[in-house]
Amino acid sequence: IIYKRKEEGRFLPDFRSRLEVGVSSPKMMKKVGEQTIVFDNDIYVESVGTVVGPKERQGPLGSSFDRAYGDLYCEEQSWELAERRLMKEAITICLENGGVSVQDVDLFIAGDLLNQTVTANYVASELNVPFLGVFSACSTITEAMLVAATFIDGTFARRVLVATSSHYGAAERQFRFPTTIGVQKGESASWTVTGGAAALLSTTRSPFRIRSATIGRVVDSGVTDPLDMGRAMAPAAFTTIKQHLVDCGLSLQSYDVIVTGDLGKVGSNEFKSLCDDANMNIGDRYTDCGVLIYDAEQQAFAGGSGCACCAVVTYSYFLRQMKEKKINTMLVVATGALFNSTMVKQRQTIPAIAHAISIEAVI
Repeated sequence: IIYKRKEEGRFLPDFRSRLEVGVSSPKMMKKVGEQTIVFDNDIYVESVGTVVGPKERQGPLGSSFDRAYGDLYCEEQSWELAERRLMKEAITICLENGGVSVQDVDLFIAGDLLNQTVTANYVASELNVPFLGVFSACSTITEAMLVAATFIDGTFARRVLVATSSHYGAAERQFRFPTTIGVQKGESASWTVTGGAAALLSTTRSPFRIRSATIGRVVDSGVTDPLDMGRAMAPAAFTTIKQHLVDCGLSLQSYDVIVTGDLGKVGSNEFKSLCDDANMNIGDRYTDCGVLIYDAEQQAFAGGSGCACCAVVTYSYFLRQMKEKKINTMLVVATGALFNSTMVKQRQTIPAIAHAISIEAVI
């Protein structure tokens, strides 16, 4: 019930009037514990779209993606423009899969790895939809999803489009060394996933429902090597997962799958060691998108990373498993290393963060 205050000439909720007429308080999102939001309304992943590069197409999940390019340029003149194309095409596919036009979208939330989230900014300029740019390094997709779900649960938006992207060549040029220099890497290094992913969140019923989200805290474990991001991010993933379970009163067995975003082989081993030290038997229900997206023959060092890593694997492989009823509950924990090349040159440590989204199959 909305009450009009005549003296102001606008509609506002009048809680005193609610009490006078015996109307119960409105449904509101609930903060549970220290860091978790449990959504009152049913919020769904209405549709998704994924586009990847050549290495991802050749990997073990290659058939899961909506579209793949045969080279890193993706029919563009530079790697940065190629990344922009990846995000744009993922959005186009997402909207087409949902049978929704861009005019039906109330808000666009997106981010990427490039300075000032430049990929998302340019894409937003073409969409002409209200836009919020977000940055959480490789955990950007779960940050975007939790912000979107909060907007929908609060009835500030009906449909929210989220997107992210990354590109191997563009990321190497910005964060480490241009690929043309041919710098050798150690086995702890990750390979930035070339891809774009988009999802449409709304209250329109679909096979995938978002139940809760845990907002991460920044954790600095003292790692200084930018070629060892998995080890830098593992404590953040552990901290967020542990807090999510405590906040919600759940156990590890509450989820069929617990998946991290970008830890790779080295970071995943570090994460499992942290679980063992805390007597958390995470077992076979745990996996990592960076481990899954490439196989050993592809020589991707420790595995995949980048904003697109968690997004393209979750939106393709895992949601398909959920749709096929192979899994019913899933906790997606994207991880991000919050550093830039300037701070690395100053030998600063690499802080990290992880945000979690709980998704369940709709029966």
